[in-house]
Amino acid sequence: MTEEKGKRVERAPDENVRDRRRPKGVDVVRELGDRVILQFNNQTIVESNDAPRMHRGARNVYYEDLSGDRTREIVERDNGVQIVTIRNRYGDVIQRSRIAPDGREYVLSYVDERHYEDESDWRDPGDDLPPMRLTIPREEYILDSEDVEDPDDYYTFLEQPPVERVQRLYSIDEVKRSARVRDIARRVDLDTLNFEFGSASISDTEVQKLEGVATAMEKLLKKNPAETFLIEGHTDAVGTPEANLALSDRRAEAVAEALTNAFGIPPENLTTQGYGEQYLKVNTAAPNRENRRVAIRRITSLVAPVASNK
Repeated sequence: MTEEKGKRVERAPDENVRDRRRPKGVDVVRELGDRVILQFNNQTIVESNDAPRMHRGARNVYYEDLSGDRTREIVERDNGVQIVTIRNRYGDVIQRSRIAPDGREYVLSYVDERHYEDESDWRDPGDDLPPMRLTIPREEYILDSEDVEDPDDYYTFLEQPPVERVQRLYSIDEVKRSARVRDIARRVDLDTLNFEFGSASISDTEVQKLEGVATAMEKLLKKNPAETFLIEGHTDAVGTPEANLALSDRRAEAVAEALTNAFGIPPENLTTQGYGEQYLKVNTAAPNRENRRVAIRRITSLVAPVASNK
């Protein structure tokens, strides 16, 4: 991650999400605060910046230009740990590693850049996969937190492998954009975590409801410090689709912040994405608490080479 010679730059590339370079065919639909709503291939997504989470508590952050329009970000922490992230010309994370003070490197994500060569647009890698065929009971594929009787159930569930063979490594951003690829990983629905209507705030009481899943993450990270968890945000169907995308993204970010601040889960092991009202748990256009939720997937096998080989 650090061997290639880079050219130091003074400011963060594409510091504002709206200024990012994007493939042909990707249109900016709307800007909502620090979120940008994009449309491409009949898909609407929200894009945000994870830098505030990644940089919190850092003693130094600097950037370098690399060949092929790539950039490298190095976050140095007080304990000597470095978080190194390489992004392609569109800002997609193609490599991320944690480098310990003794030089040991933990590869959190890595994608072969040849999958990005000569791509004029973002295509769904799920199009290369056959239709999903689930051969296990629903409760082994989706864990509803309201059904959890023992906190250890979170660990038992999350340590399970993907439900089908992983065909290749994907970038974190490919996983975020592809429902078919995400569905390879099992899902925890945190339906006991309550969000007020139109809000992304989490009270101290609600934060404590994350303890079980945070403990499971901590145990998994002790076994493999390079685990990556995707936190998905969702809303009910009240309001405009664009506003709900931004709100759901803030909800996912709020849960990631709580997992780091309250339970010590490193921010680099968490990635977030909002999906608005696209995946309603209860099919209703009315306000519904169950639809105002977050979900968590352990996506390590999709994005990290060591886990994929296993």
